[in-house]
Amino acid sequence: MKLSRRTILQGVGSLPFAVASLRTGALAQTAPAAQNVEVPPILFVHGNGDYDALWMTTLWRMESNGIARDRMMAINFTDPLARSDDKVEQAGRSSTEDQRRELAAAIADLKRRTGAPRVALVGSSRGGNAIRYVIRNGGAGDVSHAVLCGTPNHGVFATDDQLNNEFNGRGPFLRGLNEGESEVTPGTAFLTLRSDGMDKYAQADGRFIGKPGTPTNVTNEGPELKGATNLVLGALDHREVAFHPRAFREIYKFIAGREPARIAIMPEQSVRLSGLVTGTPGGAPTNRPVVGATVDVFRVDPQTGERNGNAVHSTKTGADGRWGVAQVDPSWSLEFVLTSPEAPTTHIYRSPFPRSSDVVHLRPARPLGPADKDAGAVVIMSRPRGYFGLPRDVVLFDGQEPADVKPGVPTDAAATLRLPASEVGRNIVAQFGEERIVARLWPAAENRIAIAELTY
Repeated sequence: MKLSRRTILQGVGSLPFAVASLRTGALAQTAPAAQNVEVPPILFVHGNGDYDALWMTTLWRMESNGIARDRMMAINFTDPLARSDDKVEQAGRSSTEDQRRELAAAIADLKRRTGAPRVALVGSSRGGNAIRYVIRNGGAGDVSHAVLCGTPNHGVFATDDQLNNEFNGRGPFLRGLNEGESEVTPGTAFLTLRSDGMDKYAQADGRFIGKPGTPTNVTNEGPELKGATNLVLGALDHREVAFHPRAFREIYKFIAGREPARIAIMPEQSVRLSGLVTGTPGGAPTNRPVVGATVDVFRVDPQTGERNGNAVHSTKTGADGRWGVAQVDPSWSLEFVLTSPEAPTTHIYRSPFPRSSDVVHLRPARPLGPADKDAGAVVIMSRPRGYFGLPRDVVLFDGQEPADVKPGVPTDAAATLRLPASEVGRNIVAQFGEERIVARLWPAAENRIAIAELTY
């Protein structure tokens, strides 16, 4: 039942002014509104195939609003990809029970570290499944707030085949979570954030899951829950409903019970960076640490991508896969060179880091494949915290809209250029909205790939 519609007068980036609508069920729960209520510790939960580094900008915004870093945590699931069949072992993939167990341990750890009786959980996509499963199985007493961002609460599809798939709305996992008059667990305040038609995993037609023309039996309202506070965040995509500044505002307001003092990230004078090196064995992403990887960090010219002197930091990872700590200036554009066993040497170009972070995680590019065999250089434009939407966004790669980004509902988080060997050594500009990254081309013959990785 729609109770109200309000217009938010803060446009962000290339998006039009966002419109949010509020839907609640008869048993809706809301967060405390008192100004003097202490904000509980917050645990962030990533989605399918992802890692905790995606919450970096959210952590920065929280810090910029006075939330201490040691009262926040972002989980890194060991094997982030879901199984095809939740009941059947699958190498490098996790079950719903695997994720429940890891999340429950992270909740206990955050409570122990902070001494707080309860924590708030914020999940993107599949992360919301783990949150709901933990809460429903005895965790309500540990969790004050649950924010589910783009979570396919009623499935990516709801059909009679693949019933044991975690994302099947007719399967036993989601039916078990959704049974009853209310779809939320009493004692925890629930908020869902969803897109107004731009979430590729909340579509009536199966074209985005490889079944064009086949009904999914899921609608744009699939992420909503009876009994929760349900917000619609306009034309944001599947990932942006977790990581966009608009999403941050609602996450903070729901947990803190007040508007954030600021949306912008407040820079620090000195920045310390560290993180984890993980791999993609067999092409599947994993969050298992990589031993013996080398990370070199260079300051680069933001206009040319050329290195400004020698490496400002060099690390070789040990058994824990950690690299760092690199001391950098918040105005520096950076190149991270990742040399990892059995993977291409990956040159990752990044915008300046305004604040310190210990979740600057690095995964090498996938090995060069048949499509790259005639390329002299390969460069990728990547946006981990959202998709490229055409014509919604300004997306330019080497001065043109990428040919491999499909228009309409945003579905692509990366674009690739393959260029002749004669182009090696020149720079390539990746532009998304107001963020601009300049990368250099490296010879594919030396098993090197460049990535312009967008932060916003």
